[in-house]
Amino acid sequence: METPYSSKSVISIENLDHYFGKGQLCKQVLFNINLTINAGEIVIMTGPSGSGKTTLLTLVGGLRSAQSGSLQVLNRQLCGAKNGQLTQARRNNGYIFQAHNLHGSLTAIQNVRMALEVLPKISPSEMLERSQAMLQAVGLGERLNYYPDNLSGGQKQRVAIARALVSQPKIVLADEPTAALDKQSGRDVVEIMQKLAKEQGCTILLVTHDNRILDIADRIVYMEDGHLIRNGVGTMAMNE
Repeated sequence: METPYSSKSVISIENLDHYFGKGQLCKQVLFNINLTINAGEIVIMTGPSGSGKTTLLTLVGGLRSAQSGSLQVLNRQLCGAKNGQLTQARRNNGYIFQAHNLHGSLTAIQNVRMALEVLPKISPSEMLERSQAMLQAVGLGERLNYYPDNLSGGQKQRVAIARALVSQPKIVLADEPTAALDKQSGRDVVEIMQKLAKEQGCTILLVTHDNRILDIADRIVYMEDGHLIRNGVGTMAMNE
């Protein structure tokens, strides 16, 4: 049976280098990265701290401009992109970080609704309806009007997942989404991500050190010292 992501790539990286600093302080942090990720695929990126995983994730997400090589996301070239072009690219993405980054003064449903307010031609009633449905999908239908201070760590991360997915993004980028969670909560949130992403047909690129969740991936890639060491297919242990 043909997989839903076999048709085309949504992320295509070729000979990508990246540097921090200028002049004598310039340091290369990514070296000749080549990676293709297909539509609907769940890819986990792992490797030691400081290996460049988060830097690569932020480049793919348009959070900073790529400098050298080619980085195409949804057929949009981000290498050398200007701020306005990066802003446009970010509208196709959902972001989930280790720190859930919820607004403490807003309820769960208000936090989720924020992700819809940048979209054109969507009515307030539809925003409310979609936000409520997404929170119900992550198991928080009874917590719509709770503030973050009244939610557990796992519940806060579920709100963050709902916020990332409510706009039905083509790509979800997650940076250590389970790092602050216990085993069961971490498992729950990635399974929710996996289920909703497959239902929406979006692509997930997830950075993690958490060996307990590697099996949700269609593919695992491994980074070390700014180099993409392994570009594997299927789930594999990091020490293989």
